Amino acid sequence: MDQGNTAFVLICSALVLLMTPGLAFFYGGMVKAKSVVSMMMLSFGSLGLIAVLWVLYGYAIAFSNGGTDTFIGIDGWFGIDTSFLGLSAQVADAAKPAGAFPQLGFVAFQATFAIITVALISGAIADRAKFGAWMVFAGLWATVVYFPVANWVFNFTLADGKVVDGGWIVHDLGVIDFAGGTAVHINAGAAGLALAIILGKRFGFSKGITQPHNVPLTLLGVALLWFGWFGFNAGSELAADGIASIAFINTLAAPAAAMLGWLIVEKFKHGKATSIGAGSGAVAGLVAITPACASLDPIWGMVLGLIAGMLCALAIDLKFALGFDDSLDVVGIHLVGGIVGTLFIGIFGNGVGAAFGFGWHQFAMQALGAGAVLVYSFVLALIIGFVIEKTIGFRVKAEDEIAGIDTVVHGEEAYAFGADRG
Repeated sequence: MDQGNTAFVLICSALVLLMTPGLAFFYGGMVKAKSVVSMMMLSFGSLGLIAVLWVLYGYAIAFSNGGTDTFIGIDGWFGIDTSFLGLSAQVADAAKPAGAFPQLGFVAFQATFAIITVALISGAIADRAKFGAWMVFAGLWATVVYFPVANWVFNFTLADGKVVDGGWIVHDLGVIDFAGGTAVHINAGAAGLALAIILGKRFGFSKGITQPHNVPLTLLGVALLWFGWFGFNAGSELAADGIASIAFINTLAAPAAAMLGWLIVEKFKHGKATSIGAGSGAVAGLVAITPACASLDPIWGMVLGLIAGMLCALAIDLKFALGFDDSLDVVGIHLVGGIVGTLFIGIFGNGVGAAFGFGWHQFAMQALGAGAVLVYSFVLALIIGFVIEKTIGFRVKAEDEIAGIDTVVHGEEAYAFGADRG
């Protein structure tokens, strides 16, 4: 084994795992003080549940041999004989990633992607979701949406720099998605939109009704997300090489430009550039550069970041115009940012972009792949969320939502106020 690549993959796995607690801080700071525990627990609950499901069968679904058989387990380590069901007794014939490092390093790296994708959705239902119902949704959505979509996008084999086998989005369509613009961000954004529709609006929903209760907590979350995102993007090369370096510098430059773009829009719209806007702009840039980080020169990475920051700053008002309560702007940042970054490759991507004389074929394939994931995730999330709401109930009682749901759902408070509370 190459100890350098092994260390690189394992370190990047740890960095991406850190993004989920970072997301919990980012989301937690933006909700009411009496629902911050609930908000953060949606991320930590996702971490616990999806990590277990990934090891049991998620990796097997995402990286099976073509995704046509039902597999359980990790190839070479453990599996359940399914022959009594008339299914293949083989466990996952996992994709063998480039670079000499242990297979379980790749299993761990991809597990962190599954975890953060599910956690991202929770921002659309802040202040009003039952924890148990969320966990049911997370498990079902990961099983029928994320694991298959990861197979479509991330499961492929390269030969001479070309995809020769794998999931239909990357192999058949030829979509370029280096680190998950479709499988992670568009996927999560579409599901967030579906849940926002199912759960309905928060009481008193209107522009400016709910202000972040803890701005420093949110900025801490942004810092942890940005730090972990270097592992997310550069780590997707699975080797410490020149391509990882390109992804790394784009992960620095694009969100920095996006931060400036968001602040420019804020200044023109509201007369003030806010710290929440700076953090949100950085996240929007990170989202947009994710699929394109290895396909753009840094100057075009910054152009993408600037465009994404400005468009996402405008897109967050869609919820007021269209009447859905996407509490923490999962749609405006992740769905819109993921689409912008995915399509940008078809125009300015190295060796494929229409702006460089390569025609519009790649753009069309990027759009088709993004649209397929969007529709698939939205429809299934809508169905799963509707069934949960009509059976066990997804939304807390009105009086609990108004009072703050931390003590009702978790029996805890984020802050102890008063001298008698220590």
